[in-house]
Amino acid sequence: MICCKFEVSLKILNASLICAYRVSCMYISSKRFNITPKKKKPNLWMRRKNMKRLISSSSLSSLRKTTTLSPYLFTFIGFVFIFSILYENSVSCFLRQTFSQFQPESPEANNKQALLTKTVETKKQVRLPFAIGEPHADEDYQECDVFSGKWVYDESNRPLYEEPECPYIQPQITCQKEGRPDKGYQHWRWQPHGCSLPSFNAKFMLEKLRGKRMLFVGDSLNRGQFTSMVCLLQKVIPAHAKSMRIVYNSLTVFTAKEYNATIEFYWAPFLLESNSDNAIVHRVPDRIVRKDSIDKHGQHWKGADVLVFNTYLWWCTGMKFKFLQGSFQDEEKVFEELPTEDAYRVAMKSLVKWVEKNTNPKKNRVLFTSMSPYHEKSSEWGGEPNENCYNQTTPIEDPEYWGTGSRKKVMEVIRQEFSKSKIPITFLNITQLSEYRKDAHTAIYKKQWNPLTKEQIANPTSYADCVHWCLPGLQDTWNELLYTKLFYPYQ
Repeated sequence: MICCKFEVSLKILNASLICAYRVSCMYISSKRFNITPKKKKPNLWMRRKNMKRLISSSSLSSLRKTTTLSPYLFTFIGFVFIFSILYENSVSCFLRQTFSQFQPESPEANNKQALLTKTVETKKQVRLPFAIGEPHADEDYQECDVFSGKWVYDESNRPLYEEPECPYIQPQITCQKEGRPDKGYQHWRWQPHGCSLPSFNAKFMLEKLRGKRMLFVGDSLNRGQFTSMVCLLQKVIPAHAKSMRIVYNSLTVFTAKEYNATIEFYWAPFLLESNSDNAIVHRVPDRIVRKDSIDKHGQHWKGADVLVFNTYLWWCTGMKFKFLQGSFQDEEKVFEELPTEDAYRVAMKSLVKWVEKNTNPKKNRVLFTSMSPYHEKSSEWGGEPNENCYNQTTPIEDPEYWGTGSRKKVMEVIRQEFSKSKIPITFLNITQLSEYRKDAHTAIYKKQWNPLTKEQIANPTSYADCVHWCLPGLQDTWNELLYTKLFYPYQ
């Protein structure tokens, strides 16, 4: 890559410098030796005599007087000085490139380059667990970005299951049962640009998960994805060969008995220990997370063959976030407040360290679902003011739409920290494709745990849930993408 911006000008300057140098040498030589045209060459005795004169003290004194610089050279040096000031970065860059060509590479540099090349080749040759096929050896091979595409209305192939067919959907997301009048939100299919997603094959996935444990870890949005996965798989399992049970407060387990496989969900909205860790009662006015505490929950994740993490929504409490230094049992508690992005980075660093310590890249797969957007301000997509996702029945068509609730700085934190991981972490980038789906939220069509007031009944927008998603619906697409990345990462 060429780093100099004014390469052509610098090449001219380089040529001019060389030319000036040669002219200056000729000028100074002519002054030093008083060179004048002669008809015949002096003999050897005369040459030696002249050399003796040159090294004498009187000659040195006269030499200093005669080696004056040409006014033209002074002008050129001034031009070079001004040019160097104006284009300092470009000149320095050009000189580095020029002189580096004449410096031989050290054996250490060669070894580092060979090690880097070997590392890259080794990474390319590593076959991910559960993956079908082999990595592409061709460096120029361009993988299809399955997260970039558009929504296509497909009533004949969507939904992948019917709501009454899956008895495991929580009442918070059974929108049809709770009175939603339309079903159009169930019929949208995600179509990537330039390729298509493989068809979700429940029997194939169960066979690949035979004797295995798949664990979703995170908040209620990850619980929705877990429920979607259970619904997608359970329809091919006989009633007597499947079960769902709550093992303890934070852990829910679906078992496919004939396959000796489990699909599980573990409640940990921050991944780290917090004052919101109760899966039932976790609404607290002041959210607090204990620093360096991932092992409190992580001890329950060990042994899972496929791990699917998420965490984002619970961090969005404002511009600052409160961390506990020490233990929740300490009588005197010390707190530290960090900007949201810095606080989130602490969690990502802890997750990467835990993954590196507790997973085996030859046996385990680790995936992370990106932030799930919400649609609470219709003005952001050109709708009427003071409205939200309530009564929305079609996706947003603007391909560049990005809501204010999804912080791109947080996405950058994820990218930076995951890039440092020694263990591959597959990133399920569902944010952009979900940004379009203002129509897919539960809105008012969910079980209300508290009686509605007259004011709420008169204004449904005031209590519409624009965070969670109906099932069947959008989160089935998330799992189609998970299925693709888990089994077909090279296609």
